[in-house]
Amino acid sequence: MLKTKIAEGLYQRAENIKTIDEKFNEIYKTEEEHCQRVSKLCQDMGKVIGLADEEIVNLKCVGMFHDLGKVGIDRKILDKPGKLTEEEWRKIKKHPEIGYRILCMYKGMEDIAENVLAHHERWDGKGYPKGLKDEKIPLFARISAIADTYDAMTNERSYRKALPKEIAVKELQDNAGTQFDPHLVQLFLEKVIKFTKNEKEVNQDGLV
Repeated sequence: MLKTKIAEGLYQRAENIKTIDEKFNEIYKTEEEHCQRVSKLCQDMGKVIGLADEEIVNLKCVGMFHDLGKVGIDRKILDKPGKLTEEEWRKIKKHPEIGYRILCMYKGMEDIAENVLAHHERWDGKGYPKGLKDEKIPLFARISAIADTYDAMTNERSYRKALPKEIAVKELQDNAGTQFDPHLVQLFLEKVIKFTKNEKEVNQDGLV
């Protein structure tokens, strides 16, 4: 009986994930590839830190749905090529809360929702929406923030072209300990994207 209930719960959760994914990609298709890449980076990071398979699935979901709340933001704001106004920025900052509310509508998605809510918190406590600090920020939110930032910089966006890998790496390094968990940044660079010492030396010499 217990095994049957667990199996039914897992099946329902999987169906919920599929439903949310399909609805999000249908409404905001331009974010689909970005979210898939972030999800894969999160999966790789989960393996690096030794998470159990079930936890890796949850972490992948956080990566996939981190921007779910953008379905509630005007597309003109999301695709704006120039600088956002203060009011537009205020609206953009609502997307973690919108995503949280959407996910909480589905049974079994509460933990994922909490991490989506926190994916714009900062290690120094200056993020949003709650101003959480260091390890008070949920682990999966800290990981997805790093993966999201790296992917956003190294791939073309509506407002700019893709940046070189070394610039993205430097941005993560410069913001480790302020915006990002410094230990996770180190692991991400060394174990996930495998940015090596040799690459650093070549880039500093201006050979690439």
